Amino acid sequence: MAAIHVSLDVSSLENSLAFYTALFGEPAKRKPDYAKFVGRSPEIHLALQPSTLLPARRGPLSHLGIRVDSVDEVRRRHATLSERGLAPGAIEHEGCCYALQEKFWLADPDGNRWEIYTVLEDLDAEASCGGDTACCRPA
Repeated sequence: MAAIHVSLDVSSLENSLAFYTALFGEPAKRKPDYAKFVGRSPEIHLALQPSTLLPARRGPLSHLGIRVDSVDEVRRRHATLSERGLAPGAIEHEGCCYALQEKFWLADPDGNRWEIYTVLEDLDAEASCGGDTACCRPA
């Protein structure tokens, strides 16, 4: 089963946590510089991370994503999107947002970045981005 993943840069993680906890319930993952909500109704994977880039960027959206069930599905989608004339980036195997992931990135015509990914395992802070969630943002 595929699920939509949304990651938002936020100016205050604590204020955003209060709002989204009221909206979706307790976060599935909570770190000092990161929170992730995973809900069934609605089906959502929502990540929040503080950003010093606000308000200089045009909006608070960091990126969008589709989480899939397996590495094979990541590779299948990469091949399908390439065949359809899109230009997905290389498939990467990396620690990001406190998880080991297999993924690739692509952008829509307006520059909104999408990641297609699967989570291989959860990681602690020391093994993921060196504690810097900026690695979870597309270049």
